[in-house]
Amino acid sequence: MGIDIDSLTEAQLIDLNNRIIARLRFVSQARAHGRMLQFKIGDRVSFEPEGRGVIFGILTRYNKKSVTVISERGERWNVAPQFLRRVVEADAEVVRDAIVVPMRNK
Repeated sequence: MGIDIDSLTEAQLIDLNNRIIARLRFVSQARAHGRMLQFKIGDRVSFEPEGRGVIFGILTRYNKKSVTVISERGERWNVAPQFLRRVVEADAEVVRDAIVVPMRNK
C-alpha cells in the first residue's frame, strides 16, 4: 500500500506531514510509558547523569515523558525511564560501603 506523494497537492502534503508527526509522537510516548511501567512508585533505582557518578534514589512520581526520582542526598531529578536501572540490595550495599571513610583512632 504505497502512497503516490507526487500526485498530492501542497495542502494534502502538509496534512500528511502533520499526521505523520502526530503518529511518531504517539509511538514515542507509548514506548516511554511502557518503559515507565517496568518500575513502580517506591522502587530503588539508579541512573548516571553526564559528568557525574551513579546516583541512587527512590522513584516517587510518573510524569508524561519521565519519572521523578529523589536521590539519597535529597535532590529531585526528572529522568527518562530508559536511563533508569532497578537497584538490587546487593548493589546498594556496595555503594554504602564505598561511601564509608575509615577514621584513624588516636
